[in-house]
Amino acid sequence: MREAIKTRKSKETDITIKLNIDGSGTSKINSGIGFLDHMLELFAYWGNFDLEVTTKEADLKVDIHHTNEDLGIVLGQVFKEALGDKTGINRNGFASFPMENVTANVTVDISGRGSFVWPLTGAGVREATKEGYEFEYAAHFFEAFSKNLGMNLNIAISGSSPDLHTTLEPIFKALGKALDVATQIDPRRKGIPSTKGVID
Repeated sequence: MREAIKTRKSKETDITIKLNIDGSGTSKINSGIGFLDHMLELFAYWGNFDLEVTTKEADLKVDIHHTNEDLGIVLGQVFKEALGDKTGINRNGFASFPMENVTANVTVDISGRGSFVWPLTGAGVREATKEGYEFEYAAHFFEAFSKNLGMNLNIAISGSSPDLHTTLEPIFKALGKALDVATQIDPRRKGIPSTKGVID
């Protein structure tokens, strides 16, 4: 079983995440950010990951920026630890998911080189908020997640909606599905999926 637990404690947050990559999509998430909890539940369900998130301390009285970004950091770290040396994984994955008039297309590559690309289309969504959550918070979360996992994360959005929920939900679902594909073991792959022979 590819499992890991990571804790990150700072003067601003105290976050613990427990992950089982080979799970069944069950989740227990309490980040202190209700909207992000919902998005992470969708991510875990469609990725078939068992995911527990506990936030003991968060400076939410200031704003949600630190907690949101730190959650991305710890999620990336726990995936990286659970994957170990990445022996036998597919490494790359792609998924597309629609919601109403928006379609999210997500491509990932667990290459050891973290990067995040998100060319947004959709007028008005940058100004949209949902339960205090903003579009830029999602960008910070994805960037922290991808860099700490060591994953190329490219997100493209077809269509547009001024509603933040409608825009972000298919992204989190597609990310779960794409990462599920990328983390699965290919029985034909006997070693680390890189011509270099190593993935940092």
